[in-house]
Amino acid sequence: MTRNTAAWIDAPYADVVVRDSPYPAVGPGQLLVRVRAVAVNPLDAIVQSNGRLMYRWLAYPAILGEDVSGEVVAVGPGVERFAVADRIVAYAMGIEKGRDAVAEGGFQEYVVVEEALAAAVPERMSHEEAAVLPLAVSTAAAALFEVGQLALPVDGLGSGVERGEVVVIWGGATSVGGNAIQLARAAGYRVITTASPRNHERLLALGAAAAFDYRDPAVVDRIVEAVGGSRVAGVVAIAVGSAEPCVTIAARTGARRVALTSPSVSFYDQPRRGGFSVRRTRLLVRLVASNIALQSRCAIRGVRARFVWGSAIADSAVGSALWRDHLPTALAAGTHRPYPAPRVVGDGLASVQTAIDLVRGGVSAEKLVVTL
Repeated sequence: MTRNTAAWIDAPYADVVVRDSPYPAVGPGQLLVRVRAVAVNPLDAIVQSNGRLMYRWLAYPAILGEDVSGEVVAVGPGVERFAVADRIVAYAMGIEKGRDAVAEGGFQEYVVVEEALAAAVPERMSHEEAAVLPLAVSTAAAALFEVGQLALPVDGLGSGVERGEVVVIWGGATSVGGNAIQLARAAGYRVITTASPRNHERLLALGAAAAFDYRDPAVVDRIVEAVGGSRVAGVVAIAVGSAEPCVTIAARTGARRVALTSPSVSFYDQPRRGGFSVRRTRLLVRLVASNIALQSRCAIRGVRARFVWGSAIADSAVGSALWRDHLPTALAAGTHRPYPAPRVVGDGLASVQTAIDLVRGGVSAEKLVVTL
């Protein structure tokens, strides 16, 4: 039997350690992938930093990792879009509720993924480039198209029809933001975004019509002015501290929905250990208080703000519209670019913990990638 190895997290808060892992069995509608590159997300660092605070269902030991790119080595019954040796990029779902946190965790040499959450990688594209996409593009799609979020018509994705409406994306230089810009443009919306000035040109190249400095005290006024009376279909709030200005933008432009992709506090601001902690207690108090204040403000202004769960697309029409219908064509044509740029921080699973630690320290306009 082929040997498999993985970067395991054996207990809440623990560092990942590399050791043998079971060789996964592929099931109906699934693909077995030999992984060539994995990307590390803030989600991986958050799970490690928070223990069971968020992912209470996660059974340890587990294998984290959502972003994988590699070659298909086996296909399960019912698979139609892929064959052995195909180069693919896929969203590994192992840490999600009801999934297999071992066979479906991305940080390993061989992983099982769903055909429905995979797309072909063009020959001109490296696995390192492709690996930056899965969680970010899925979260962006959930924010824009899920019924419980902005609810934009997903059947317009890639149609080429210009709608004459605006989507505001706060945090366009983030991995979710850069993908949301591209998806919103592909659906026919004019995009107004925020980022540090050094990233403005990059975001305009992705399709944004205008980009503003989020640190500018007058940024909300500037965005409202740039909307220019157009209908705002919704606002996507990305990064800590984005919710409040985004609700204000929605209220002032007549938008009724804000999609929240980030909590109002940083979950890194606590010790990586269990038990009582003053810092953790303060963080939770701030989290609850800020959410109450935010929802009160929303109620007063007639705005609905809900948190986005990227994996929601796995069980909705958004998932197939993105991964089956849009991404393969858009990646092949170059109309959807892998964003952000990959920064390879090591080769081999032993580099995964290094990458997680770097993410926890802050990464801007790039995605940390480990090659296998």
